[in-house]
Amino acid sequence: MQLSVNGVEAFVATGGKSFDKSLPAVVLLHGAGFDHATWALHSRWFAHHGFSVLAPDLPGHGHSSGKPLPTIADMADWTAALLDAAGAAKARLIGHSMGSLIAVETAARHPDKVSGLSLIGTAAVMTVGPDLLKAAEANDVAAIDMVSIWGLGFKAELGGSLAPGLWMHQGAQRTLQKCAPGVLYNDLAACNAYQNALAAAAQIEVPTTVIVGERDMMTPAKAGKALAAAIPNARTIVLAGAGHMMMVEQPDELLAALQS
Repeated sequence: MQLSVNGVEAFVATGGKSFDKSLPAVVLLHGAGFDHATWALHSRWFAHHGFSVLAPDLPGHGHSSGKPLPTIADMADWTAALLDAAGAAKARLIGHSMGSLIAVETAARHPDKVSGLSLIGTAAVMTVGPDLLKAAEANDVAAIDMVSIWGLGFKAELGGSLAPGLWMHQGAQRTLQKCAPGVLYNDLAACNAYQNALAAAAQIEVPTTVIVGERDMMTPAKAGKALAAAIPNARTIVLAGAGHMMMVEQPDELLAALQS
């Protein structure tokens, strides 16, 4: 569906069912350079099991209009405005990578709008290497190669996609190739500049689950555990053998973790 958020049109996937503000709401926040398609399986599960789903393309991403937002704080405020535009009083936020930082910051800045958090492939400090930042700023295809190679676990590089006929590595590359120039750099720079995760985490009072991949090369498991340690009463789930792109590498295991 289309929603006007802060006066700009945003595309929001709803998992195959119309958004019903009388049901518990779930917001699924994608990572740097990606879009709502990240959540193809998970959005449908929630929508068909008693929840209303909002899986937005952030501004400037996917089918959404506008320019990409330059900071994690801006993205958090936009997420709160998205809930207002949809007529949802509050929601559980599920975020992957950059989306996890957005979720943490939203919970700290707008605690009345958040009922719970699930943080996937996250970190207390999400540092981005200078070579990747430089390549992304230059719109060099090397940036796409770095993200897709480092983002997927070892098994994904050998094939083995659970979706017949698809290749996880090339699927990630095609999504990133569709980004408008500057979008991937914007997102990576926002993650690199964000230093408020630990302070925001200490303010979180809602149930929180941190889900990390055992073989994640982009946000190593120890970095996710460090963030979990800063959140009161957070629990951590480790997906054995998973890399950073858990939604496609281990979709069923991730869904089970989100359900638990």
